[in-house]
Amino acid sequence: MSSPLRTSAGPLTRTSEATPAPHAASPHAYDAGLLLLRVVLGLTMAAHGGQKLFGWFGGGGIDGTGAFFTQSGYPNGEALAVVAGLTETFGGLGLALGLLTPLAGAAVVGTMVNALAVKGFGSFFAPTGIEYELLLTAGAAALALTGPGRLAADRYLPWVRSHRLAYGAAALTLGLLIAAITLLLRN
Repeated sequence: MSSPLRTSAGPLTRTSEATPAPHAASPHAYDAGLLLLRVVLGLTMAAHGGQKLFGWFGGGGIDGTGAFFTQSGYPNGEALAVVAGLTETFGGLGLALGLLTPLAGAAVVGTMVNALAVKGFGSFFAPTGIEYELLLTAGAAALALTGPGRLAADRYLPWVRSHRLAYGAAALTLGLLIAAITLLLRN
C-alpha cells in the first residue's frame, strides 16, 4: 500500500518506499522549536544591546561600554559601543520576530565573534570562559542557516518567504567579514 507524502517540490504524491520515519517530528514541532530558540536568543541579545545603549539591566551604557572597548584595544570605543549596541538590539529583535532572519543571525554572529576574541580562548567554562558567547554564536548561526520556521515575520515577505541555505550562508559570510574587519581595527 502506498502512503501520501507532501514533498517540497510539489503537491501530494504517492510512493511506496518513502514513508516518514516514526520518530520524525512534525513540521509544527520544528516551527515551535525554532520559535522558542529565536525568541530566547533574540531577546537575550536585544537585552545586551540595551545594556550597551542605555545602561539597562546593570549595563555600562555608551560611556561605560565605550571605555571597555577602548581598554580592549578598539579605536573610538564610544562609537563602537553604539554600533555594537544597535547591532545586538536590532539583530536580537530581528531573530525574536523572525524578521530578515539570515541577516539578523549574521549580525549577532559578527558581534559575538568580536566578543569571543576580546574574551580570549584560555578557558571554556564560566565565569571566565567562552561557553556562553560560543552558545549564542552557534545558535544565531544555526538560525541564519535553517531559517526562522513558519511562525515568523519572514513568512510574509515574498523575497525571504522560502528560506534558502544559500541566503543564510551568504549572510553569515557577510557577518564574519565585517567581524574580521572590526577585529583588524583592534590594537
